[in-house]
Amino acid sequence: MTIWKPELPAGVTRYRALADAIAAAVASGELEPGQRLPPQRRLADTLGVTVGTITRGYDEAERRGLLEARVGSGTYVKDRRASAPGFRHVSVEPSATAGELIDLSLSLPPPHPQRPAGLGEVLAALADDPSALQAAVDYQSEHGTPAHRRALADWLTRLGLPMVADELTITLGGQHAIFLALQALTQPGERIAAAALTYPGAIAAAQQCHLKLQRIPLDDQGLDVEALARLCQQQPPRLVYLTPEQNNPTGAQLSEARRERLVELARRYDFWLIEDGVQYLPPEARGRPLYLRAPERTLYLFSTSKVIAGGLRIGLLRAPPTLQERLASAQRAQSWMVPPLMVEVVCRWIDSGAAERLLGWQLDEIAARQRLARQRLAAFAPSGQPHGFHLWLELPNGWRAAALIEQLERQGVRVTSAEPFCVGSEPAPQAIRLCVSAAADRETLERALKIIADTLAAPPASPWRTL
Repeated sequence: MTIWKPELPAGVTRYRALADAIAAAVASGELEPGQRLPPQRRLADTLGVTVGTITRGYDEAERRGLLEARVGSGTYVKDRRASAPGFRHVSVEPSATAGELIDLSLSLPPPHPQRPAGLGEVLAALADDPSALQAAVDYQSEHGTPAHRRALADWLTRLGLPMVADELTITLGGQHAIFLALQALTQPGERIAAAALTYPGAIAAAQQCHLKLQRIPLDDQGLDVEALARLCQQQPPRLVYLTPEQNNPTGAQLSEARRERLVELARRYDFWLIEDGVQYLPPEARGRPLYLRAPERTLYLFSTSKVIAGGLRIGLLRAPPTLQERLASAQRAQSWMVPPLMVEVVCRWIDSGAAERLLGWQLDEIAARQRLARQRLAAFAPSGQPHGFHLWLELPNGWRAAALIEQLERQGVRVTSAEPFCVGSEPAPQAIRLCVSAAADRETLERALKIIADTLAAPPASPWRTL
């Protein structure tokens, strides 16, 4: 293959000239989405510049959203039509047809006929309620109507998460809640911290807000709070984002001792806590929430997406009274309000009792799927929460995540590597996340697990292709 060789005009800083050349080549189609750029040293030799110049040029093009660096693979032209900034992924063309593919890559609630049926019942009841229809077409408060906030606060309280209605802002799902929280608390250029592996949506939101995301080590007890303490001695972050009940992707749960220490640090160094509780666990399986330990500096996120239906896009953001006006301003700037029709649908679903029945079934179903997955993959020591949607699997020696993912996809199973979850520039661990919740049923999940187990049990193909 002929190496791409740009022209670098005189009179322009060399690395900026390279970034401009990449932009022009992408715009003209000379460089296509997904195309790998030349290795930095090779291009440096071709152009007669230093490797550092090429590195800075690639970094500048990546900052502009033109390129993406994949750990251990190289630098590629970014397909901006296919992914939003921050949601990094390994793109693989499946060999299996869409009907044959078992997709365990997305954290979705298990399918149940009551989800579409329940929506139909609620909509039919709404159609016969003129007052509800009138409210649905009127403008509402940025935080949501008082009646909706009370209904949602009461529901969360029944689920073991005590809430005060006046402290809630209704959002367009959990992702929107993260973005609102960052907008209310931060200014561009400020530093925030998160676990070394964390939810890609939080990484994307931080990038959109132009924040500097700092990596905190992670182990089987969750975020390494003592590493955070050492960071605070140098320069405390503006806030810490975390999922204390089950880290996404590893499933690690923050210990009670670390929760106490985290709150102590937050008060000593005056930083905020964003506690993401979207991945719901029953009360007996979770610790004491951070927002009950430090209500004055904790924002708590919840969403109905993992419990009722993701398409309704209804979430909640609990915040102390001091932040309510800032959150209202951010909501007005983005969407003015959440559509009251969708909130009314969710509240009626909850009031009927159907939401809690669905949640009860879901918890039992997930527990059964987790037991099945742990049994089938016992030889590879997967980790995760017994009621969690996903499992984390560190690969046996010799396996590379990218090669395994490609091989599984050819056999009709899709899983996720660690790469999209990585904070900072550290190499991604050789591991995969698989979502037991996403399969159509237990039989489908069992087929996928057998393929994964059989593949891992066989020796990996040699990576050597030449001398």
